[in-house]
Amino acid sequence: MNFWKRITMALCASVMAWTVSACTGHSDEKPDGSGDGDLYRTTDEIRADGTVRIGVFTDKNPFGYVDNNGEYQGYDVYFAERIAKDLGVTLEFVPTEAANRVEYLETGKVDIILANFTVTEERARKVDFALPYMKVSLGVVSPDHAVITTAEQLRDKTLIVVKGTTAETYFTENYPDVKLQKYDEYNEAYSALQDGRGDAFSTDNTEVLAWAMKNPGFTVGMEALGSVDQIAPAVTKGNTSLLNWINEEIVSLGEEQFFHAAYEATLADVYGTAAAAESIVVEGGVME
Repeated sequence: MNFWKRITMALCASVMAWTVSACTGHSDEKPDGSGDGDLYRTTDEIRADGTVRIGVFTDKNPFGYVDNNGEYQGYDVYFAERIAKDLGVTLEFVPTEAANRVEYLETGKVDIILANFTVTEERARKVDFALPYMKVSLGVVSPDHAVITTAEQLRDKTLIVVKGTTAETYFTENYPDVKLQKYDEYNEAYSALQDGRGDAFSTDNTEVLAWAMKNPGFTVGMEALGSVDQIAPAVTKGNTSLLNWINEEIVSLGEEQFFHAAYEATLADVYGTAAAAESIVVEGGVME
């Protein structure tokens, strides 16, 4: 059984478990039955506290970033705001870097991660992923005077990546002879590319395409590298209560085409409409 089939079956089982618990009046307890603990907060505990903590990027425009007025903006932010509204609580944004997304969940610093978190088998061993709300591949952006169009062209060059991303993992595993120059933050990585400290930068294709549109002199020579992957919310391992709630939320939002509305509000100005939306948006948790 392949990885994606296992993930799909696990998500379906999660939704079924929620249905059973709702019908039987199951309490919102942790696995030990205590209803409390330090690793994570259940849905009931979040509601009782009145605040949900959601980790998002601050420098990944147009998905999660802070604008010139100090306000959080982007596709992930739009979703986070709806989650808080439907939970009936106040939203607390927690600035997140790619490399600390798992750690923030494992230590209880956040309840949910919404930071362009690609579902991978390794990550799924450490956190619990909900249904997807977006799809993505890797892309590579480079200067116009030396556009990189194939991965083989990187073998004697320096590729910029952000630590803890699927780009770092992909090139480490598939092109170990490519020299990787690693940074903690996306702003640092883009600055390195602009300063000529690397020959190219790889991250989600959706992001590099948006960045290249706003930065003349750079071209995305590789628009789809590797497989088409899922982007999904993540919660602390074992937090079935919150996982089930998010899955039901995503299914319900799909019925109103919420994620297409989120696209129109946050991404359409960058990518355009219609076909571009269908290449990014996942509605109701169903990959097509």
